[in-house]
Amino acid sequence: MSSTMPPRDIAEIAAVEEALVFPTFTAETAWELGNALRSRLLDFPAPAVVNISLANNNQLLFHTATRSGTQSDNDFWVARKRRTVLRWGYSSWYMHNKMEGDEDIFAAKYVLGETAGQYAIHGGGFPVRVKGVEGVVGVIVVSGLRQEWDHQVIVETVEKFLKGQD
Repeated sequence: MSSTMPPRDIAEIAAVEEALVFPTFTAETAWELGNALRSRLLDFPAPAVVNISLANNNQLLFHTATRSGTQSDNDFWVARKRRTVLRWGYSSWYMHNKMEGDEDIFAAKYVLGETAGQYAIHGGGFPVRVKGVEGVVGVIVVSGLRQEWDHQVIVETVEKFLKGQD
């Protein structure tokens, strides 16, 4: 497990997200990163799901469970976290802290009405950005741990992955 808790200040969260930019992002990148995430998640006692997909066409590049015990509900959470990242361009952890975890305020602020259940403001959805490309090109999602760990394991793994790309 990690000794670092993710920040709760949205400016700090945004700064981390803006710093974690890939030089390129391909199916091979997703495979390598997905396997690194899976290996990292084996340090946690709870089973989790890892999902990596492209933003523009919803193409699934990587999906796995870390061990037995995940439920189909994890995939529902994956979809909800992914939609949040794609709509607002920030991690679902950022949105959680921006809304102070209040789902009702979130739904009212963005006039989500009956579609509110399609989005999750819980940590674990993270935007993939590529140098020189505007916007989010993909989404990394982890589901199964406490939300702060779902988020932080992505951040730590992406940081380590990108350092290895230098």
